[in-house]
Amino acid sequence: QVQLVESGGGLVQAGGSLRLSCAASGGTISSYAMAWFRHVPGKEREFVAGISYRGGNTYYTDSVKGRFTISRDNTKNTVYLQMNSLKPDDTAVYYCAADRVGSFLEYDYWGQGTQVTVSS
Repeated sequence: QVQLVESGGGLVQAGGSLRLSCAASGGTISSYAMAWFRHVPGKEREFVAGISYRGGNTYYTDSVKGRFTISRDNTKNTVYLQMNSLKPDDTAVYYCAADRVGSFLEYDYWGQGTQVTVSS
């Protein structure tokens, strides 16, 4: 029932910033821990960041720690990924996902993805 729609992707130069949004409909994200993943063709899908139900806990993969910030606004039913100091290796399709259990191991819903391209 829950639909997740990512937006905010695009082309940015290395060192620049971008903010991704994931808007949910059909359900309230307050019932879900939320996460961002990214995928590059030919490579493994990678967990990027996660946030607990009310935002009290956040988690990041080492490669983005200190550069990316995940946040949520449950009143707007939206989760965000602020990406700063972007690198070409950050180029990927970024997906948001909802985890009802809150384990960050299995996800109930996925968005369609938004392309982020970081140029040199």
